[in-house]
Amino acid sequence: MAFIHTPNASASEKTTSMYASAEASYGYLPNMYRAFGHRPEVMESWGALLSSIRSHMSLRRYELVTLAAAKELKSSYCMLAHGSVLLREGFTSDGLTAVVNETEKAPIDAGERAIMAFAAKVARDATSITQQDIDGLKKHGLGDAEIFDVTAAAAARCFFSKMLDALGAAPDHAYIERLEPNVRKALSVGREVERPLTPAPPHGTSQ
Repeated sequence: MAFIHTPNASASEKTTSMYASAEASYGYLPNMYRAFGHRPEVMESWGALLSSIRSHMSLRRYELVTLAAAKELKSSYCMLAHGSVLLREGFTSDGLTAVVNETEKAPIDAGERAIMAFAAKVARDATSITQQDIDGLKKHGLGDAEIFDVTAAAAARCFFSKMLDALGAAPDHAYIERLEPNVRKALSVGREVERPLTPAPPHGTSQ
């Protein structure tokens, strides 16, 4: 599942603890945690950063921003994970697919479209952001602090998505069981989902 050897659960006390916590949350050990097995303290710090960013945003806004950035980064893993969250939060399969494909039928308002476009631009080329982009978000009611939060969520996704893809971490096999084929196809914008060796267990949370 990776280009590098990933340590087993007994590699260190911190690795053991991280793996055990992940298994308790997900019902299995996700590949993204294995990828950080050599440096569990980095995953711990990432979790703290993520928590601080999410604490100032609604879950819906955070997930839409993350989805937009992950799509721009061609991160299947993050698209599948956060698309799954949106499905649990009330999006239909058709609605989520419309969001991913950026169609007029997407169940998001004009402000959310602007936020997602901004997040994608941050992930694609932050140097291309201008005052006009910021002013555009303000026209949709966002204040400076909210714009900071959107930017932070999009920029943070660059770290995590690029880490997973650069290390060759394949999206977990659980997504094959959990998502409808058409939704999984829409969300798989980069690496293919890992094929299951055994039936996939229930899903927990996302990163």
